[in-house]
Amino acid sequence: MSRLIIATVLFCTVVSGCSSNTAPAQAARVISVHDAWVKAADHGMTAAFAHLRNDSDQQVRILSATTPVAQRVELHEVVPDGSGAMKMQPKQGGFAIAANSDMELAPGADHLMLMDLTTKLMPGSDVEITVTFDDGSTLPITAPVRDFPGADEHYDPGAHG
Repeated sequence: MSRLIIATVLFCTVVSGCSSNTAPAQAARVISVHDAWVKAADHGMTAAFAHLRNDSDQQVRILSATTPVAQRVELHEVVPDGSGAMKMQPKQGGFAIAANSDMELAPGADHLMLMDLTTKLMPGSDVEITVTFDDGSTLPITAPVRDFPGADEHYDPGAHG
């Protein structure tokens, strides 16, 4: 009888362990990326944009990103500043992509801010960016660099953390 109990406990432990602790991270597998690009810049900072699609029935959340062309990357949103103007700020909690939905990272909206560039980003080159999801999975993105005069953004290094 004790062997049966021990076997049952071990079986339940293994099965529950496999389903919750050792299952591979899934978020990176259900997100597709289209039209990714980075605004050309000589130095300082710039931004990356893309169309993201979540093909799962669960929300996923991007918590961070890295790239070899910048010392740091912040997830940013653009919000009203109270005076009628808009301001960029870090997006608390990251980017949530609802189940079976699209999300646009776009100029003047949510975007990845590449800060303290380590190299010039010239049109026609590619930038490798890796995003990390809340489940620990990562997704590499290749984004071509483009000229983009739209909104004539000038990023103030002192305005970011």
